[in-house]
Amino acid sequence: MAEAVVHELASVRAQLEGPGDLLRWAVPESWHVTLQFLGNTTPERWKCVVAGLRAIVSPLVPVKLERLGFFDRAGICFVSVLLSSELVALEQQVVAATARCGFVAETRPYQPHITLARNRGQSEGIRRLKGAILPEPRFPAFAAREFLLYESFPGPAGSRYEVRERFTFAV
Repeated sequence: MAEAVVHELASVRAQLEGPGDLLRWAVPESWHVTLQFLGNTTPERWKCVVAGLRAIVSPLVPVKLERLGFFDRAGICFVSVLLSSELVALEQQVVAATARCGFVAETRPYQPHITLARNRGQSEGIRRLKGAILPEPRFPAFAAREFLLYESFPGPAGSRYEVRERFTFAV
C-alpha cells in the first residue's frame, strides 16, 4: 500500500479512536484488501493455490479508497475501496485459481475494503462510532504492483498476518 495512503488511514484512525471505545483497532501492518479468504488448508492445497496464483497475469491495479463504512452485523468499521474493472478482474482470477484447488467462492458480492476496527466481543463500540461526525477523508489513489498471500494467526488482540508469497504484476 502506498505510504501516503497508510499515513491518511493512520490519521483517520487517530481521529476516531478513543479511550474506552470498546473497539479493537487494526494496526497498519494488518491493513489489506482481501481478494479471497481461504481459511485452513493442507500442504497439498497450499501448493495448488501458490501454483494457481503464480499463473495469474494482470496489469497494475489502480486502487482508490473511498469512504468510511460499517458492517453492522459483524461489528466492523472499514474504508471502502472503489470496485475498478482491474480489481474485479484480479479477484475473479484469484477465485478461479483457488477453485481448481477445491476452495469455494463467497456467494456475497465482492465488497473490497480495509478494516479499521472491530467490536470487542458483543460490545456497542461500532454503533457508538457511527455517531461520531468526521469529515470524509480524502485518500490518494495508487497502483498496486503486487498481491500477497497471507497466513493469519488469530489472537486476543486481533489477527496477526504474515506474508507467505508475493505475486508481482506485469509492468
